[in-house]
Amino acid sequence: MQLHYREQGQGRPLVILHGLFGTLDNWQSLARRWAEQFRVIAVDLRNHGRSPHSDEHSYELMAQDVLELFDTLELDSSQLVLLGHSMGGKVAMRLALSHPDRLAKLVVLDIAPRFSDMRHQDEILAGLHAVDLGKLENRQQADEALAQHIKWPDVRQFLLKNLYRRDDNSFAWRPNLAALTAEMEAIGAEITAETPFLKPALFIRGGKSDYISTEDKLYHIPQLFPNSVVETVVDAGHWVHAEAPDKVYELVTAFAAS
Repeated sequence: MQLHYREQGQGRPLVILHGLFGTLDNWQSLARRWAEQFRVIAVDLRNHGRSPHSDEHSYELMAQDVLELFDTLELDSSQLVLLGHSMGGKVAMRLALSHPDRLAKLVVLDIAPRFSDMRHQDEILAGLHAVDLGKLENRQQADEALAQHIKWPDVRQFLLKNLYRRDDNSFAWRPNLAALTAEMEAIGAEITAETPFLKPALFIRGGKSDYISTEDKLYHIPQLFPNSVVETVVDAGHWVHAEAPDKVYELVTAFAAS
């Protein structure tokens, strides 16, 4: 699968993978800052953004998609830094554990390798499916439909970034909602491996988030990533890069450049 991506800057490759219902556009501000010293490649994962749709959605397949992009861009594996948030973090972990020779360093934002209970996504899925695209005339109507299921304005605005107009002026969602709904359990899957990833890894967690627990920090992460460090951004939640961009910029820059 040929993934859509956006590239800027020069130097050590820094590849960025977004989370569920995200796109590479969510990383535009930080990517622009990192591009001052790195070759930054922000990626739309399958069934998201402007990348192709597929009925299949697993971490093995998504990792393979990203590997194909590495090959297409002829990225230097000895220098490559792979960064992923949430679902993208699990893709990054899967790739690192399965193909440790294809990257130099790993950065994971606010996700642990353990199984993630995805029932908290039920309201979001209900909201997205509640939007009647055939009758939709403007984005305000979409927000009102989402609000019947999703009470948080910032979450609705995040989701509405996925709404676009086709050439015939009708509205559509960029994510493949049918596939993502069907594969939601697979999106929560645990990342496992018989052999740990021995290269440097940085995990960044939001202090207000429960996606990386104390047990994850002490046991689950070190078991698979023994050469890892877990940093906590105290005042941030799950979208740590959006809530504390300066801190994430500093942590990732120092780690990637060393």
